Parts: sequence; C-alpha cells; structure tokens
Amino acid sequence: MKPIIQIDHLNFAYAETPILTDINLLIDSPEFIGIVGPNGGGKTTLLKLLMGFLKPKSGKIEIFGQSPQMVRSKIAYVPQTQRYDREFPISVLEVVLAGRLSHLPWYGKFSKADKEAAIQALQRVRLSNFYNRPFGTLSGGQAQRVLIARALVSDPKLLLLDEPTANVDSQAEADIYEILKSLKGKMTVLMVTHDLSIAIEQVQKVLLVQNSAKLLNPEEVCEHFAMGLYHDPLVQLKRETP
Repeated sequence: MKPIIQIDHLNFAYAETPILTDINLLIDSPEFIGIVGPNGGGKTTLLKLLMGFLKPKSGKIEIFGQSPQMVRSKIAYVPQTQRYDREFPISVLEVVLAGRLSHLPWYGKFSKADKEAAIQALQRVRLSNFYNRPFGTLSGGQAQRVLIARALVSDPKLLLLDEPTANVDSQAEADIYEILKSLKGKMTVLMVTHDLSIAIEQVQKVLLVQNSAKLLNPEEVCEHFAMGLYHDPLVQLKRETP
C-alpha cells in the first residue's frame, strides 16, 4: 500500500529566501496531526505544497503515490474564516455545495444527491438547521464549522486545516475539536495551530515546522513549545536517573 504522504528531501524558497530545507516526512496511516512552529517557519507553505499550489525547488512530494496535482479530488482544505468575504450574499448551503464543484456535470447544475450530501455534511458539524441562513450572519465558530462541512462534503481522504480555531471563543473551539475527533481513523487530518497547549491533548502526532520538519509523539514535545518558545532541541531532554 502506498503511503498517504511521502516527502523526500524537499526544498522550497521564495525568490532566494529559503523557507523549507531538506524536509523528509512519511505518513502511512490515517492520523490526526497538529502542525506547529514559529511565524514564517513554513507551516502554510507546506500546506500549499501538499495541495499542489506551489512546486518544490527540489525534492519530491507524493500523496497516495502520486503528485499532489493528480490527487486533488482526495484533498480538502479549510482556510481561516477571516479570509472569506463575509459580505458576499451566499447561503450556508451554497457555501457547502461549493465543495462539490468537481462533481458538477457539463450543464453545471447541482443534483439532488449533491444537495443531500451538503445537508449530511452540515449534520456532521451540527448545523443542519442553518442551511438557509446567510453565511455572513454566522458567528466565527459557526462559520468555521460551515467551512469544515464544505471540506467534508467531497469525502476527502486528506483534510488540511489552517488554524481552524483562530479567533473563535472557547465553546466554538471545543465544538471544532469534537468534530475533528470524530474524523480520527477515517481520514488523515493535518491542522496548523498556534495553540499547542490545547492541541497536544487532541492530536495523535505533532509536526514541528521551523524551516526543517520533525514528526513527534505529543509526549515528546518540549513544554516550552506550548508557550510559543521555539528552540533546539525540539524534543524533551531526558532526565538522567541518579
């Protein structure tokens, strides 16, 4: 069986500024992985490379044994809500249906099956009664859950999220983590987050991205990272027994 994600000696730079250097990563089973690291360390760049929106300077990325461009139908992305125009006149159902665009026939009309899938996706995020609401009237937490439903409606095998709990209240954050918890074992989830102190209790692995990258178990991560202090070494120093 092909690995879900395999990255070999990946290098990427904007102009002449190195962003990611000699990245090697292997993910061969569905896991919930939190991506952490300092601002400018390359977290969002890595997501764009995985989606095929950027090309490596050198090295190789394979997802399910193919290039990212060849498997985009298996990948879904959840951006931060503030990147959306909240004034645009669109309903919650229409936002979710946008996740089915790749299923549209040549005449460009969503089918009954598409609409049923959108309603089911809203049920998964506990917003089934909101389908007719204007998207711009939702709270930050509700809007983020709609964007998760938009991603899930395509039945992806790889789900990428860019700080899904940013700028939401504690209850909305708990709701989002509950949704992501329900996906464990069903798909691979990679989530960029700055809130390691909470995420580390939820994720199965932690990917530290600081120009390089290292995949760790949560218990291996130095407690300083929870306070936003990024340094070498990346892992807990083992205490010597007297």
